[in-house]
Amino acid sequence: RTGAAFQYLLVQKTGAQKNVGLIQLNRPQALNALCEGLMAELRRALETMESDPEVGAIVLTGSQKAFAAGADIKEMQNKTFQECYSGGFLSGWDKLSVVRKPVIAAVNGYALGGGCELAMMCDIIYAGEKAQFGQPEILLGTIPGAGGTQRLTRAVGKSLAMEMVLTGDRISA
Repeated sequence: RTGAAFQYLLVQKTGAQKNVGLIQLNRPQALNALCEGLMAELRRALETMESDPEVGAIVLTGSQKAFAAGADIKEMQNKTFQECYSGGFLSGWDKLSVVRKPVIAAVNGYALGGGCELAMMCDIIYAGEKAQFGQPEILLGTIPGAGGTQRLTRAVGKSLAMEMVLTGDRISA
């Protein structure tokens, strides 16, 4: 399959035996911001790869400039807490963490906010020299909402996780 069926993703099978599912976030004008449409397509692509017996592992990547710069703030900014809560705003974000095949995040550039959370949902993260990880939600008066506080603590330890979440500071690869 090609990425023709997707607006926000490039999806293909690659590798010498075409047994690696490659999913590339493809919203360059928005630094791969994670809008609802992109997340719905990602769930669909993951389900396709997971049910394909030829696919042994999945690689999730972005661009050189951004893996994913976070949730799409323009899409979120006018929603009230009640709208987010009752509308299941982040439902389905955890699809990545329950895929039964190995999922590898190949990160270069920004992995911020929801992008950092997305990378942490993968089984393995390969970070390029330009990778920048961060949870800058505090700078907007909120906190990571898709399990980022828990996953970050497990990944980097309590002290660094607290520093990152409470200051919005980034870390490199």
